[in-house]
Amino acid sequence: MIDERAIIHPSAKIASDVEIGPWTTIGENVEIGSGTWVGSHVVIGGPTKIGAHNKIYPFASVGLAPQDKRYQGEVTWLEIGDHNVIREYCSLNRGTVQGNNATRIGNHNLLMANVHVAHDCTVGDHVVIANNSAMAGHVTIKDRAILSGFTAVHQFCTIGEYSFTSGGSLVVKDIPPYLLVAPDKRRTMAIGINSEGLKRNGFTPEQIIQIQRAFKVIYRKGLALKDAITQLEAMAKETPEIQLMVDFLQQPGRGIVG
Repeated sequence: MIDERAIIHPSAKIASDVEIGPWTTIGENVEIGSGTWVGSHVVIGGPTKIGAHNKIYPFASVGLAPQDKRYQGEVTWLEIGDHNVIREYCSLNRGTVQGNNATRIGNHNLLMANVHVAHDCTVGDHVVIANNSAMAGHVTIKDRAILSGFTAVHQFCTIGEYSFTSGGSLVVKDIPPYLLVAPDKRRTMAIGINSEGLKRNGFTPEQIIQIQRAFKVIYRKGLALKDAITQLEAMAKETPEIQLMVDFLQQPGRGIVG
């Protein structure tokens, strides 16, 4: 049901069972998939494609222009998958031509109130981003990562699978998969692995032990990164889950959190 007080642009493509609340504005070149619910006072600009069975809560700002001085009105996109929850006052910007042309949000994610996802970010699947967290441009959040409240992520950083940032973390370097990081004075430190998160995602005790060993190879043995990768490659032959860490460390980036 679309409330009669909503404002819908004629070019918008909205599935027949979408619910849209009062005083919501749907702009030009917006597509909304089946089963999605949009609350009151939401603004959705385009071009934006939103998949099926999403929930977008009041006062969210979705698909508006990127906050980038280089943006000159080019056609860029926001793409949102299925089964996402976007809570109150979230802001999700479109991409830029200098980046990927699109900001992309995957499936089954929870973005709590006041979360900001800037231009050209990529958020995977089953990600939780807690209240008042913010991503600068070109950030990548991989599957099943959790960002606690008031986490701030520097542009071009990558946060690996199953990782966890403690509240108030300032992330200025990449976070490898499985890690638990927390603020320490003026920087964010790797303090261990996200063992509780791994348990919840079905990792066995033996797998968690081996991932803990891999963490120590990177952070406790004082090895050069290339030597640590060599050891991890050997470990991955017995514990395939460690290959995620190997692949991550071999990719170019901003360097890894200390």
